[in-house]
Parts: sequence; C-alpha cells; structure tokens
Amino acid sequence: MEWGYSNYISGPSPDALDGVTAVSMGSMDAMALKDGGVLVWGDNNFGQTEVPPAAASGVSAIAAGWAHELALKNGGVLAWGNDWYGQTDVPDEAKSGVVAISTSAMHSLALKAGGRVVSWGLRSDVPAAATSGVTAVSAGGDHSLALKNGGVLAWGSDNFGQSEVPADAQSGVTAISAGHQHSLALKDGRVIAWGRNDNHQAEVPDAALSDVVAIDAGWTFNLALKSNGDIVGWGSNDQMESDPLSNGICGPLQAVSAGDRFSVVLKADPSAPC
Repeated sequence: MEWGYSNYISGPSPDALDGVTAVSMGSMDAMALKDGGVLVWGDNNFGQTEVPPAAASGVSAIAAGWAHELALKNGGVLAWGNDWYGQTDVPDEAKSGVVAISTSAMHSLALKAGGRVVSWGLRSDVPAAATSGVTAVSAGGDHSLALKNGGVLAWGSDNFGQSEVPADAQSGVTAISAGHQHSLALKDGRVIAWGRNDNHQAEVPDAALSDVVAIDAGWTFNLALKSNGDIVGWGSNDQMESDPLSNGICGPLQAVSAGDRFSVVLKADPSAPC
C-alpha cells in the first residue's frame, strides 16, 4: 500500500499485491522483495525499474535511492539506475561478505560481516570507528549513520546538526534511520530525532515515544511502526505523506518505508478496513 506525491509513482505494481516480504521507498520509485526477486515501479528515466536478471532471484535485502536501486544477493551488492556520482559502481569490497545495505540519495552503504562499513557514490568516506564492530547502517541525503555497541556513529554533512549525535543516542540504541538532513534512533521503544527541523521532523510526537519497533526517515518526514502494527507519521505533510489515516492506511502493518513525500507500507491484509 502506498500514498503521497504521485507524479512519479502510481501503483503498487500488480505483482506486489501479495507475497511481498520487504519494501523500500526511493525518491522516484518504490521497491519490493517477493520470493527472492526484486520488483520496482515508478519513474524509469534512469532505467531503475528495469530489474537486471541477477536480481530476479536469490535476493535477501533491498534499498531504493534517488533513481537507483540496491539488492543484496549471496553476500554481494547489485546496483542499477542513476549513476551520476558512481552510486551504482559497486566497489570490489562490497561484492562479497556483505550482510546489510542502505542508500537514500546519491551514496550507498554496505555492511561487511566483520562489522566494517563500505561507502561509495557522492560520499565514500568512512571514519575509523566504523571500520569494525558495526551492526547496522543507514544512508541519508549526504550523511551516514552506523550502530556500534548500542551507540550511534554519524558522519558527513552536518549543516543542520544531523551528524551531531545526542547523548541519549550514544547507548542502548537498537535501530537507526537517516533522513535527507535529519536522523532517527530507536531506544527502549521510543524514537530519538535530531537535525533539520523546518518541517518538525525532529519533533517526536507522544505516540512515537513508546512501543515502537521500527523506524524509517524520509526526506522531510518520518514513519514509526508500533508493536501492535499501528503507524505513526510526522514531519512534512504537503502531500499527506505523514498522515496515513487520511489516506485510508491503517494497521496492523508489517513494515514501513518513507521516501520523498511518498510512503509505502506492507500490510498482511490490504482489504482490512480501518
């Protein structure tokens, strides 16, 4: 199920109406994982909806960026679509031993089995602290987040404080998500947010301060999934992107993904009434 800005995306793809196990919202397109194969729908100016044969089976994770896509298969990263900054030029070290992937705008991240972060595209720098022991990664607009020993590491652009990790997010964190110019962390079931706040995206509502099990930061808004399958949205809302209920979207949901004024969620029974 999806809602928000529709100039680029109209769907979901008919193939994505059942059997999907993961979703990822990009800036101009949406991805889904079904039976180990990748589905992409939306804008195709950069060939991003043309799934390569290698990504038609055996894929274990997906990540959608700004008109480019990533897929993880047998520990190696596959990439296609927009390559303005080399974000689909997968480096050799990300072709094996990878356990997680992330992308958002113009750079891509891979997490190696040993806890080392690999970055390529517009931003390829990785601090020494992120070369071992990392358990999760998230790529933002021009900054990156990593989770290590329960604390958040952040580097890259910091013009809105998005890379200045607050004290509360330096321990006990279980999940991270980087937006375009803001950041999120999940700790003890509550969301912590910092960085750009022009659309109130760094002001966590009361509903996201308890019982949250998953988070995803879009460009200027956020989605949080509660333990009961409910969804909480906040931030920019000019396309109703952070107001799922007004779009007829309600729980119980299984996964959420926020993009650029567009959202996609995974619901066991899309026909269930709100």
